[in-house]
Amino acid sequence: QVQLVESGGGLVQPGGSLRLSCVASRTIVGFYTMAWYRQAPGKKRELVAAISSGGSTNYTDFVKGRFTISRDNAKNTVYLQMNSLTPGDTAVYYCHLNLGHIGYWGQGTQVTVSS
Repeated sequence: QVQLVESGGGLVQPGGSLRLSCVASRTIVGFYTMAWYRQAPGKKRELVAAISSGGSTNYTDFVKGRFTISRDNAKNTVYLQMNSLTPGDTAVYYCHLNLGHIGYWGQGTQVTVSS
């Protein structure tokens, strides 16, 4: 069993930045693919960014150049740096750990972009 705890969400003005954190309860972050998803009201959960055990990253088109996913293995933490935020980025952001045969989700952190 693995617990994932996200933090760092909040209210930010358009053009602002936030950094989300996801802490895992076990020393596991560097060994498996971890990802950030988001879900806006009335919409399906969608992939935002992922980082593999080897450090490769991929991003969906709508965040390329604005968001950066990274991890600190010593702290069992994955980050999502979000810059140039727009109202379209408003959603609950979830951390996901992919073990292959099973996946774990965090409880989510709300990000609201509004003036």
